[in-house]
Amino acid sequence: MDVLSAIVLAVVEGLTEFLPVSSTGHIILAAVLLNVQQTEFVKSFEIALEFGSILSVVVLYWKLFLDLEVLKRLVVAFMPTGIVGLALYRVFKEFLLGNEQIVLWALLIGGIFLILFELRYRVRSDIDSLSKIPYKHCLLIGVFQSISIVPGVSRSAPTIMAGLALGMKRETIVMFSFLLAVPTMIAASGFDLLMSSSQFSASQFNLLAVGFVASFLVALPAIKLFLGFVKKNNFIPFGVYRIILVVVFFLFVIM
Repeated sequence: MDVLSAIVLAVVEGLTEFLPVSSTGHIILAAVLLNVQQTEFVKSFEIALEFGSILSVVVLYWKLFLDLEVLKRLVVAFMPTGIVGLALYRVFKEFLLGNEQIVLWALLIGGIFLILFELRYRVRSDIDSLSKIPYKHCLLIGVFQSISIVPGVSRSAPTIMAGLALGMKRETIVMFSFLLAVPTMIAASGFDLLMSSSQFSASQFNLLAVGFVASFLVALPAIKLFLGFVKKNNFIPFGVYRIILVVVFFLFVIM
């Protein structure tokens, strides 16, 4: 993988990390288009890119991480994903990550689910404060987030849909999903680098640095744009986009 490919993948990550379209899935498909082979380093690079995007959340909303009530709820919501991620790390790294077939099917099924959910969803916004989310809701949201270990599912889609179904205001669950990404991606990136970094060369560390910076810079405006979008719209366009992407990829890339 060269520097240009690293930057392209980082831009894709920054644009899609907080959308219900699966940033990991998009990175894997982009790597296929760029002819980037799924080596152990590339897989670690794809995981580490998310750390750059996550840092943008910390920069923009750092004050929320100083709220003890919000922090406690994030810890509870993170636990299911932490347990599942640790238990299935090898399965994820060796069999799921980099598999474009799994990505495409997950994108398709997830896209259909997003559309059906929004068509049946009725606004029930009882919870409009991050610090008042019941702990049992946080735990359930965390369980749904753990499904995102399958590339193409999207981390934000199941968490947001779960929050809406539990009666959370759309802006509230979207923000909670943003914040929950921080411990989740720090843990995922940190653990993977701990397990793999000893095998990286100096040039590969340079690629990691380039990708980290690029994904961070792109994610900063992407977060603001997405928050502005959800104030006025539902997620049906993202479901339609996911389905179209799968159809186009199958017709023009796979076949």
